[in-house]
Amino acid sequence: MPSFNESTAYPPVFFLTGIPGLETSHTWISIPFCCLYAIAISGNSMILFVIITESSLHEPMYYFLSMLSFTDLGLCLSTLVTVLGIFWFNVREISFDACIGQMFFIHGFTFMESSVLLVMAFDRFIAICNPLRYAMILTNSRIIAVGFAIIIRGTTALVPLLLLLKHLSFCRSHVLHHSYCFHPDVMKLSCSDTRINSAFGLAIVISTAGLDSVLILLSYVLIIHSVLCIASKEERKKAFGTCVSHLSAVAIFYIPMISLSLVHRFGKHAPPFVHTLIANVYLLIPPVMNPIIYSVKTKQIRKAMLKVFFVKPS
Repeated sequence: MPSFNESTAYPPVFFLTGIPGLETSHTWISIPFCCLYAIAISGNSMILFVIITESSLHEPMYYFLSMLSFTDLGLCLSTLVTVLGIFWFNVREISFDACIGQMFFIHGFTFMESSVLLVMAFDRFIAICNPLRYAMILTNSRIIAVGFAIIIRGTTALVPLLLLLKHLSFCRSHVLHHSYCFHPDVMKLSCSDTRINSAFGLAIVISTAGLDSVLILLSYVLIIHSVLCIASKEERKKAFGTCVSHLSAVAIFYIPMISLSLVHRFGKHAPPFVHTLIANVYLLIPPVMNPIIYSVKTKQIRKAMLKVFFVKPS
């Protein structure tokens, strides 16, 4: 395993990690990873295609779903080359600039996905709590503005964070613990003072994913209150049913994120492969599961997909 204990060369070259202890089985391990990437790419591409081409899906709810599929697709493609490069060809080297670029896309799409999930919670809140004003509030121009705001929010905060990283010195081992460049992982290899980087990184996480999760929770508290005020049991069931897909998407996004954070903080004595597996689950499970959830749970999406394959929906 390559390492540089006293290297002061700049820019440094980092070495990514596959599955520690299972290097001889990387070819076999690559098979389920290839399947997951194929499902994620094809599933999200199909969601985007049917929403763009099917006029009946040109509604706010499905526009936001297309944003979710776009971010999932970006998140998936951000790691595909390095992960499969390790499994297939044992290509572990990555230059510092390439590492910075990969971090920008990984963290950018992660923050954008968090924002999209928040916007989707707001969409469900308006649809259930104020349905008569739904079309008036969520106009096409506002949805476009929200899309641009999500992109700007997800990327602008990363620029100073990554610029701060470029000014660090790396004189310890250059071996990363993941199959892709992850900001906390890279920062740990620096021999410079990283307190500013850590504080700024924590502030970004709190102001994006942290704030979004609190607002999503608040949205559902208000949604539940409104639904419980509905007299008809059948209407309550229908209202809750419209939220199931979104709640599932929220769970499969935040649970792996929290798990990865806990492993980084408290899992110092855990086997090395645990860190790598959870890190890959964190970035692969949402892109894989979201198209499946919305295809199964959303009748309109399912009908549109069947139409694409020339199958008459029942």
